[in-house]
Amino acid sequence: MISIVIIGAGNVAQHFYSAFKTSNNLRVIQWYNRSITSIECFKNEVFITNDIKNLKDADLYLLAISDDAISNLSKKLPFENRLIAHTSGAVNIHDMDKKNHRAVFYPLQTFSTSRAIDFSEVPICIEVLDKSHLQIFKTIAEELGSTHYKINSDQRKALHLSAVFINNFANQLYRIAHEISDEKSLNFDILKPLILETAKKVQELSPYQAQTGPAKRNDKKTIKNHLKLLDNEQHKKIYKLLTEAIQHTHRF
Repeated sequence: MISIVIIGAGNVAQHFYSAFKTSNNLRVIQWYNRSITSIECFKNEVFITNDIKNLKDADLYLLAISDDAISNLSKKLPFENRLIAHTSGAVNIHDMDKKNHRAVFYPLQTFSTSRAIDFSEVPICIEVLDKSHLQIFKTIAEELGSTHYKINSDQRKALHLSAVFINNFANQLYRIAHEISDEKSLNFDILKPLILETAKKVQELSPYQAQTGPAKRNDKKTIKNHLKLLDNEQHKKIYKLLTEAIQHTHRF
């Protein structure tokens, strides 16, 4: 049985808690958050606290907190020589205080509290400084049903940057498309099969091979007409920038 203390109460922390409690071999023995109100609804399921000095002994302390808070909070931990891991894609393992054994347990997925996550579809990126700690993280990932990868900080930062383009930036483009369709009283649901097919295509083709559209064809008339339709100057800039990027990739 691996005992875990969760530190933090955001989307990632809540999803990890939900996944851990379904496992027979993982046990969350305590949940800490600076604001107790954020985790008070779980008080009948797990010991909760907002006093960092009262953290219980555990096999692992999982820091599922904001990137900016990781370094400072790791310094405030009231113990030494215990195993701590953060869950960030962007924070270097060495940013945590070296008084404890440091590691990273990064789930490469987008998390929203309103949407359930199947961890069998969540790759886990693991980084350790001491090879003897690798097995505990492999075991946790396997208990969650996740595929796991041993990845260093530089690789993880590149993955996180790639993920921002794939998820965050793509979602912003969905939002722009939603605005454009709303302006003409069109139901955004009409576009959802296209979103799904675009995602499915890159399971079989490279993004380069999957590219279609007027920019790839260098269809200047259609591009010009699209720009005329856009009243929002920011949307025009984005359209032009992405069009130029596609044309550059496909040598127009």
